[in-house]
Amino acid sequence: MTLSSMTGFARADGVSNTYVWGWELKSVNSKGLDLRLRIPPGWDAVEVAIRKLMSPVVRGALYANLSVRREGVAPTVRINQPVLSAVLEAIQEVEGRVKAGAPTVDGILNIKGVIDVVEEPEDEAARGVADAAVVAGFKTALASLLEMRRREGDALKTILSARLDEIAALTARADAAPGRRPEAIRARLAEQVATLLDGGNRLDPDRLHQEALLMASKADVREELDRLAAHVDQARRLIAEGGAIGRRLDFLSQEFNRETNTLCSKSNDIELTTIGLELKTVVEQFREQVQNLE
Repeated sequence: MTLSSMTGFARADGVSNTYVWGWELKSVNSKGLDLRLRIPPGWDAVEVAIRKLMSPVVRGALYANLSVRREGVAPTVRINQPVLSAVLEAIQEVEGRVKAGAPTVDGILNIKGVIDVVEEPEDEAARGVADAAVVAGFKTALASLLEMRRREGDALKTILSARLDEIAALTARADAAPGRRPEAIRARLAEQVATLLDGGNRLDPDRLHQEALLMASKADVREELDRLAAHVDQARRLIAEGGAIGRRLDFLSQEFNRETNTLCSKSNDIELTTIGLELKTVVEQFREQVQNLE
């Protein structure tokens, strides 16, 4: 299976009888699936069918905006007889009280509510065909969006694989660092023990032995290096597997960060510390890219 990004954009438009419609889809990063539909009044019937088409999308906030207008429909002008009658009665009532010119036809027609401008009533059969065309248009736009997300997923796969190669190389460098050799560790321990003895205070042999063991355990980063190597292997398997692996890779990126922090805190060797800081940078780059994966 391929990888998919959570970001994408697509459009689709068409004409059905007198209806001109258009879809605009945009998806961005999100912890889960969040479909946000904006549908014109009177078109709510298509929402159920649209939501059924969303099964290929696992994660991401998807904004879907539908626009619809009718073209080629002549408006019908109708006189609102009750309103006109009320206006004429009011004119007759005030004619004897107010000195003014006689009302004109255009003046009366300009009074709000006297004239209604309405569109031709919708034909149920034509509207049903338009509903089906709008749903099919959403399916087309969604397919384009998913294709764009897959293309971005391929690019992310290349980037993530490169970051994993860097993490593996840095882990190998840390493992081969001279500061990890037993003789180097013994030399540092001997120096630290000598510092303790130079303090002038006599130390209990058991206490000294405990301090030496503690220093030795802090100097050993074998466990951290082994875990980093194991995490790299696991991440590579997930990427090869494909699909919606964003959450699992995000967890692994946290584990990478934890082991790298521990390595830096344990290290009392300059080269190991430098490698640890480089690892932190690469791990952060890996984590940032993982945030874009479905």
